[in-house]
Amino acid sequence: MKLNDVRISTLGGTFCSVWASISLGGIAETVVLSTVGAIVSFFISGWLGRIRKKE
Repeated sequence: MKLNDVRISTLGGTFCSVWASISLGGIAETVVLSTVGAIVSFFISGWLGRIRKKE
């Protein structure tokens, strides 16, 4: 076996094990939580910007 064959085999095995552990529910939860986080961050940044302007 060449070194490239070992690397490809290792990456392929890693990809397959990660792929098997990902579920559609997990992806949906990640999308929802990241969207909520972005919205909250946007509003908090605007709110803090207004507070700084008042000072």
